[in-house]
Amino acid sequence: MAEVTKGTRVQQPVIVKRKMLSTKSNLHGWLFASPWIIGLLVFFAFPLIASIYFSFTSYSILQPGEFVGSKNYQDLFKDDLFWTSIYNTIYFTIIFVPLGIIFGVSLAMLLNMKIKGMGIYRTIFFLPTLVPHVALAVLWMWLLNPGFGLVNGLLDVVGLQGPNWLGSEAWSKPSLILMSLWGIGQSVIIYLAGLNDIPEEFYEAAEVDGANWWQKTRHVTLPLLTPVIFFNLVMGAIGAFQQFTLPYTMTQGQGTPANSLTFYVMHLYDNAFKFFRMGYASAMAWILFIIIMSLTALIFMTSNRWVHYQGK
Repeated sequence: MAEVTKGTRVQQPVIVKRKMLSTKSNLHGWLFASPWIIGLLVFFAFPLIASIYFSFTSYSILQPGEFVGSKNYQDLFKDDLFWTSIYNTIYFTIIFVPLGIIFGVSLAMLLNMKIKGMGIYRTIFFLPTLVPHVALAVLWMWLLNPGFGLVNGLLDVVGLQGPNWLGSEAWSKPSLILMSLWGIGQSVIIYLAGLNDIPEEFYEAAEVDGANWWQKTRHVTLPLLTPVIFFNLVMGAIGAFQQFTLPYTMTQGQGTPANSLTFYVMHLYDNAFKFFRMGYASAMAWILFIIIMSLTALIFMTSNRWVHYQGK
C-alpha cells in the first residue's frame, strides 16, 4: 500500500505539469491566432450581421434610419434597373463562364505540350492577369475605340467595317466578354496543374488500345480534368456575378449605352455610395448572396453526374 501511494504521489505532479503545459500551449495558440480572429469578427462577422439588420431599415449612412420591415425587398422587385442589372449579369455569366472553360482548357492543353521554350509561352499567357483591371479597361477602351482603335483599324485593312464596340447596345456586352477572356491566364495555370496530375499510364494504356489524339482527350484527359473544371466553374460563376471593375471603369459608372453595362454590383454600389440608400443596398447584397448560393448549390448537386475523381 505504501508503494502504491508513493507511486500515485509521484504521478500527480507529472499530470499537473502536463496540464499546465497544455494550457500554456493552448494560450499561445489563441494568442497567435487572435489577430486573425479579431479581424474576422470586426471586418467580416459584424458587418455581415449588421447588413442583415440594415436591410430592414431606411439607413442612409448619414442618418440612423428607421425599421421599415420588408419594404426594401418589395421596392427591389419594382425597380426596373434592378431587373436590367440581373439580366446583364446573367447574360455575362452564361456566355463568359463556358467560354472561359473552353478557352482555358484548350490553352492549357497547348501549353502542356513538350516543346522548346514552353516556359516563355506560359509566362506570356499569364502576364495579362498581373495587369490591374482599371489599366486593362483603359487599354481595351483604346483598342476598341471606333475612330482610332487598333481593332477597327485592322478590320479596315481587310475591308470590314468595325462596329461601335463600347457605344453600341448590341456590342457592349460581347466587348466586355472579350476583355474578360483576356485574363484567363490564372485558370489556365490551374488547368495545367490538373493536366500534370494525370498519370501517364492512362495515356500509354489508351495508345496500346489504338486510341488517337481525340479519343485520348475525350476519354482520358477531360474526365480526369473534371475536378479542376468543377472548381473553375464554381469560382468563375461567383466571380461573374460580382463583375464590377471593368464595366464601371469603361462607363464611368453610368452603365451606358442604354444601361447595357449596368451590372448587379454596379447598381448595388450606386445605391450604397452615390444615393446613400444603404438599407436598400444591403437588401440587394442579400439577394445576390441567395442567388450565388443557389447557383453554387445547383452546381454541387449536378457534380456527381459529370465530375470524376481518380480515387473513385
